Amino acid sequence: MPSVLPSNPSLSAGEERGVSVASLAPGADLTGFRAAARRLIAAGFPPEHVLWQIGEAPGLFDSAVVQTGGPPLSLPRAVAALIPMVVPHRDPERYALLYALIWRVTRGERALLEVASDPLVHRLHLMRKAIGRDLHKMHAFLRFRRVAGGVRETFAAWFEPDHHILEAAAPFFVDRFRAFDWSILTPEGSAHWDGETVRFGPPGRREDVPDGDGFEAGWQGYYESTFNPARLNLDAMRAEMPKKYWKNMPETAAIPALVRQAAARTTEMIERPPQMPIKRDPAKAVAAMADQNPTSLDELNAIIKRSEPLVPGATQAVLGEGPLGATIAFVGEQPGDQEDLQGRPFVGPAGQLFSRAMQEAGLTRGDAYVTNAVKHFKFTQRGKRRIHEKPTAGEVSHYRWWLDRELEFVGPKIVVALGATAVLALAGKAVPITRNRGPFAFGGKPFQGFITVHPSYLLRLPDEAAKAAAYAAFVNDLKRVGDLAT
Repeated sequence: MPSVLPSNPSLSAGEERGVSVASLAPGADLTGFRAAARRLIAAGFPPEHVLWQIGEAPGLFDSAVVQTGGPPLSLPRAVAALIPMVVPHRDPERYALLYALIWRVTRGERALLEVASDPLVHRLHLMRKAIGRDLHKMHAFLRFRRVAGGVRETFAAWFEPDHHILEAAAPFFVDRFRAFDWSILTPEGSAHWDGETVRFGPPGRREDVPDGDGFEAGWQGYYESTFNPARLNLDAMRAEMPKKYWKNMPETAAIPALVRQAAARTTEMIERPPQMPIKRDPAKAVAAMADQNPTSLDELNAIIKRSEPLVPGATQAVLGEGPLGATIAFVGEQPGDQEDLQGRPFVGPAGQLFSRAMQEAGLTRGDAYVTNAVKHFKFTQRGKRRIHEKPTAGEVSHYRWWLDRELEFVGPKIVVALGATAVLALAGKAVPITRNRGPFAFGGKPFQGFITVHPSYLLRLPDEAAKAAAYAAFVNDLKRVGDLAT
């Protein structure tokens, strides 16, 4: 491949100074690179007059070492987004290539990244794709194992990334495993989450992570039960899940036997006579729930946790959250993707908006009780994403008995229905939200009622002006709820 750096540049102030050394920390030193790039551009050093040293003491040249930053650079958005996706690459030339890109962009080639045929652009895009693949592998194939001891649940995982991606990958695991303490150990560094902040530390060792825990047997059983022998494709399996990751993934122990049995199981599936699908009767399910007769909220929650989802696929039941005797109870529709993963209600984007609106309305979320009409996440799988799917009236009816008993145990003064599904669960019939927004009597209930929109409705509005107006109206509804509760 020909050189991707500019050749025969014009003389500049930087050239008169000779070669400048930019010394950066090992790994992905994004902060150091940004500071060095600003200083070098400000001083006018062309790319071929810069020596990038990683984790080494300077001294090869007599010129000043670049350690401090200069004024901010005005870069196209695409360039600014590309830089943090290339810095973690293991290629020792990554900083020189990125600086060459910045140099050319700041000297007039603002649309350089759109030129796919440019050798520099082509190489940087390949590096960006490699980082994307490595992040995907870490997200998909890292496995936490329980560590004994500690006040909170504590887990640890071992992973060997191809590139310096630990810091870039950490936010993904914070979002999904916020409820417990965890550590991710790699040969180059470690990340530790304590429920509030992520700390990065020295390299770890594979033997510092437990070999297994009690959860893995169940996970392996689930993996075996979902394996489809009729769709076995070894090349696709190896491409998506390379064998280098197998030693840290408990489910891979089952793969050899599953592959050996695939042909026989496929034949058995073909020869098996067809069966009619099993349909559940919501009325019978509700009658069965009534026979359970829990005497406390804890007993009710234990029943909910043991029950299978009406629509398969949910990770876990998401229970209500808040104090018994709360003056205000909020009822939403059903858990979303983040709620299903974390096991807590209203922690996803809509939940974060809800918490902000409560604060602006003068309400404290910790003093209120928050739950959902439906306790399990219903979704449609699209690629790697789980897309929320609205529950049917039958599914709402299935969960309604649980909701009624739950509110009996909590004993709120006022219950707020967030959206149409919550209204259906509380009223037992469809009620138009627009015409009935505000105080509402849910017939026969021992509490005041109030109807408003679900926070997710605000997120779906495409127009910013309409979104701002709808949010202000929602906050005003919450203020009215607070007044009614006093």
